[in-house]
This record gives sequence, structure tokens and C-alpha cells, in this order.
Amino acid sequence: MSGLTTHVLDTMHGRPAAGVSLRLLRDGAILVSTATNADGRCDAPLMTGEAIAAGTYRLEFEVGAYYRALGVTLPEPAFLETVGIDFGIADVGAHYHVPLLVSPFAYSTYRGS
Repeated sequence: MSGLTTHVLDTMHGRPAAGVSLRLLRDGAILVSTATNADGRCDAPLMTGEAIAAGTYRLEFEVGAYYRALGVTLPEPAFLETVGIDFGIADVGAHYHVPLLVSPFAYSTYRGS
């Protein structure tokens, strides 16, 4: 099944990051705006089937707001306010999973399954 999914893990607290606002963009236009659920995932894939086109996309995660909502004191300005991940989709028939592992001062990502 082709599609695009994501999830966010809060490495500071060692748990899924619930309530992280995120956006999927292509060529600067917002395609999807949503937030993570209690499991750190979106309730539905960000894109499926015919909606997927080959090209470059960007995921933006509002991690500063997430940590502030948990009561974490961040410097002003925060080291990470919005984490942007630019990635490409070459095979529209494949599934792309783009997870974010994040803390207030670091993040990593990879192409998951």
C-alpha cells in the first residue's frame, strides 16, 4: 500500500509525543495540517494512493509549542521551535514513513517502514 505516514517520539521523556502540531507542504503550499494522537501518530495517513506524486515534500513539526505545553522551560528563543524535514518521494507506489525523534535540543529522522 502506498502512502505517507509519520510519528513523533519524545526522547526527553521516553514516550510518544502526543499533541504535536504538524504540516505537510509541497512547493510551499500546505497540503495537510494535523496533530499527533496519544500514540504520537496521526489518525490517518498524510497521503495515500492517487494523492501521492513524485517530488520533494516538507514536514514541519511544532516542537517548541509541544514542550512548552508540557511545562518544559525552554530558552528564548528556543533552540528548536519548528523542525522541518525535507524529503523526496521517488516511487509513488511505495510506502514512506518519516518518523521524528525529538528533544528540546536535538532531533533525528530516517525512512521507516
